[in-house]
Amino acid sequence: MKLLFIANRFPYPPFRGDKLKIFNLAKQLSKSHTLHLITFVENQSDYQYVDHLKPYFEKIELIDLPKWKSVVNVFFGLLGRNPLQVQYFKSSEFKTKLDLILKENSYDAIHVQHLRMAQFALNLNHPNRILDLPDAFSLYWERRKSIKRNFITRLLDNIESKKVLNYEKEILQNFNKCLVCSQEDLNYLKKKHQIDNLFLLPNGVDVEQFKFKNHDYYHAHTLLFTGNMDYAPNVDAVIYFVNDVFPLIKSSFPEVKFVIAGQRPIDKVLQLHNGEDVLVTGFVEDLTDLYNSASVVVAPLRFGAGTQNKVLEAMAMGIPVVCSNIGFDGLEIQDGEGAFMRTNSQDFAQQVIALLGDSSLREKTGSLGTLKINQSFSWAQIANRLEGYFSVKG
Repeated sequence: MKLLFIANRFPYPPFRGDKLKIFNLAKQLSKSHTLHLITFVENQSDYQYVDHLKPYFEKIELIDLPKWKSVVNVFFGLLGRNPLQVQYFKSSEFKTKLDLILKENSYDAIHVQHLRMAQFALNLNHPNRILDLPDAFSLYWERRKSIKRNFITRLLDNIESKKVLNYEKEILQNFNKCLVCSQEDLNYLKKKHQIDNLFLLPNGVDVEQFKFKNHDYYHAHTLLFTGNMDYAPNVDAVIYFVNDVFPLIKSSFPEVKFVIAGQRPIDKVLQLHNGEDVLVTGFVEDLTDLYNSASVVVAPLRFGAGTQNKVLEAMAMGIPVVCSNIGFDGLEIQDGEGAFMRTNSQDFAQQVIALLGDSSLREKTGSLGTLKINQSFSWAQIANRLEGYFSVKG
């Protein structure tokens, strides 16, 4: 098949989130299919990585979208009906280039990544347009509103949430298929919008990179959180953990440390670093050694949707996880099969304490997690499922 990928971000380096997914899907699908890519470049430094994508994409079209232009887009969209998330990526140049590509090429399927990019493929005369959502965006905003914030922020969140909900319903009905990464998100969108063109495409894990490495289950000294540290749910999660959960754990394990690893930590995150028991590392190119040094991985997110890469990666490496309900249902596992779900600070802390105090429980939990990932979440398996969606039109 000849496939066109419309992506919202340049997919290299593949560190977390949107970039990671497109890169790994392309890596797998390019073995049997011809792939073309059109995407934005927000930083000129991205151009140095084009050669890293050429083994997977036969044709690569890049459209510059500097931050100043996105800020202008958002400003002029403040009073409009579209969400600011969508307005941020508005580009007549992108649409013109896409129309030219479609005029010059015939594709078996068009893969559109994220609700933000749907604007460019809404009225294309093509029988197989697939919208791939990282999560149920309206669910993300609904949960975000539940977190205590200042009045202005809550007001803006309420406005954006309503825009997202209305836009989402209109957009999802326009595509042949819409994919979401968890059953929880699928059920939510199906009920919310009364549509039946929704299908499941889980997030995956590079099981060659994130694989079990004879983990030492006898240490109980390090808790780990990973993720992009300018992403609002991650920022909220680590602040909440340090203030409300970590002190409860320290009362039983006074020597334990909490490591926050991830690129672009904002000031609120950097201020948590004290050089003693809370450590903020910043960007870490290869997280595998950090995962392997952890006794327990924690993911105390209080809002968001979809599934969490940090949980999948830790499970793949056999590291026990304690997480909130955010993303847990999307794993389709029982409590303790690699991860425990706890929804309040007291229960969350008690489960971490139970794991730190029992090496056999850590080993059992970790082993079940590795098994689950290898059974269901390798990128080869995920790409094979996406291939099936491409093959069946309508």
